Amino acid sequence: MKNDFYEILGITRNADAAEIKKAYRKKAIEFHPDKNPGDAVAEENFKKAAEAYEILSDPQKKAKYDQYGHQAFDGGGGGGGGFHGGGMNMDDIFSQFGDIFGGGGFGGGFGGGGGQRRVKGSNLRIKVKLTLEEIANGVEKKVKVKRKVQAAGVSYKTCSTCNGQGQVMRVTNTILGRMQSASTCPSCGGTGQILDKKPSNADAQGMVLEDETVAIKIPAGVVDGMQLKVANKGNDAPGNSIPGDLIVAIEEIEHETLKREGENLHLDLYISFSEAVLGVSKDIDAVNGKVRIKLEEGIQSGKILRLKGKGIPSVNSYGTGDLLVHVNVWTPKTLTKEQKQFFESNLSDDNFAPSPEKTDKSFFEKVKDMFS
Repeated sequence: MKNDFYEILGITRNADAAEIKKAYRKKAIEFHPDKNPGDAVAEENFKKAAEAYEILSDPQKKAKYDQYGHQAFDGGGGGGGGFHGGGMNMDDIFSQFGDIFGGGGFGGGFGGGGGQRRVKGSNLRIKVKLTLEEIANGVEKKVKVKRKVQAAGVSYKTCSTCNGQGQVMRVTNTILGRMQSASTCPSCGGTGQILDKKPSNADAQGMVLEDETVAIKIPAGVVDGMQLKVANKGNDAPGNSIPGDLIVAIEEIEHETLKREGENLHLDLYISFSEAVLGVSKDIDAVNGKVRIKLEEGIQSGKILRLKGKGIPSVNSYGTGDLLVHVNVWTPKTLTKEQKQFFESNLSDDNFAPSPEKTDKSFFEKVKDMFS
C-alpha cells in the first residue's frame, strides 16, 4: 500500500503551493543521492518525495488525489503524463524538478555532478494482443525484444569537443549584438563521451543487439490502443547513459459473442417463440465463463437484462461494468401445415394481440438507459 503523499512530505492537507515546494526541497536535500551515496533506502525516499511533489504541486492532480487518493493515478498506461507510477528514474526527477534545488550545491544529474545530464536511449515499441478474458482479469505477458546494449569490453572517454558537457556554445553576431546559444555537441551527440575501445562485434557506437525476455504486467481493464510503459527496457545509449523505455501498445482481440462498450459488455441472446411464451433458463456467455439466467414467461423481444458487475473492471479501479443481455425472439420463416393452422386459428384471439403495458419502455428509452 502506498504512503500518503502529504505524510511523505510531512505537511497537512491544507498546505499551500509554497509550503509544498519548501517541504519537497527539504526532503530532496535530506535524501539526495549525492549526500547518501550507495544508500538504497535514501534513494527510494528521494523518489517517493519526488512522486508526491509531482502530484501535489499540480492543482488539477492535487484535486484528483484529494478526492480519489492513489486510485486516481494507479493502473493507467500511456506514454506520457510524467513519471508517476511508471518506474521513474533519477534522470526523470532531475530533468523535471532540477530547478527546485536552487543553490543547494548538488549536481543536476544522478551521480553526474557538475550539471552533466545523462543521455537516455531510444524507446522500443511493441504491440500485444489480448483476449477479452485477459483484459477482464489482468495478465502477465512475456515478450522477446531485441535491445541495443553496450557491448562487453567497450569503453568511452570524455569528449574533447564539449569537455564532457554534451553541449557546445556558439556565439553569433546579429543586429542586436552578439548572441550566445547552446546546442548538442556534434561529436558525442550530447552524451559527453566518445568511443575509446570498441570490441569487434560492436557497431560504430559500441553497441550490440541482444535478445531479452521482458515480463509485462498488464492491469485489468485496459482498452484497445492504450499504451503502457516498461521503464528501462528500451535501447541503451553510448557512454554514461540510461536505457530508454519499452512502449507496449494494447490490441484487443474481438470476442466471438460479447461486444465491449467501455466497461460494459453486450450480448445478443436469441430465443424461440415457445421459449418466450413459456419462459426458460439459459446458460449464456460471460467474460469469465457461463452464467445461468432465467427468462420469465411472456418475455418480450427487445427486453434488456442487466447483470451487475459482470462486465470489465475499470482500469482506474472505479468499479466493474455490467453485462447487458439483449433478448431477441426468433420468428421462424417456415412452418409445417399443423403449425400454420395453429397460428391461423389464433389470429383473432385477443390474447395474441400486441398489448404493451405503460411500464414497457420504447426502443429509444432502452437505448437511453444503456448509456445512463
